[in-house]
Amino acid sequence: MANPKRKQSKARSAKRRGANRFKAPQLSKDPVDGTAFRPHRVNPQNGMYRGRQVLDVEV
Repeated sequence: MANPKRKQSKARSAKRRGANRFKAPQLSKDPVDGTAFRPHRVNPQNGMYRGRQVLDVEV
């Protein structure tokens, strides 16, 4: 069986393992206007969070 000629560095191993963590963020749909936003965060379009107005958004 073939053996590696040189030791693989810790940084190189970490880069390889870290590349598997990249994935698209999960989005939630607002029941009021249907915009997509990150879950458990304030909707940036209308300032609503869990059915309550928490930010004053000016148009």
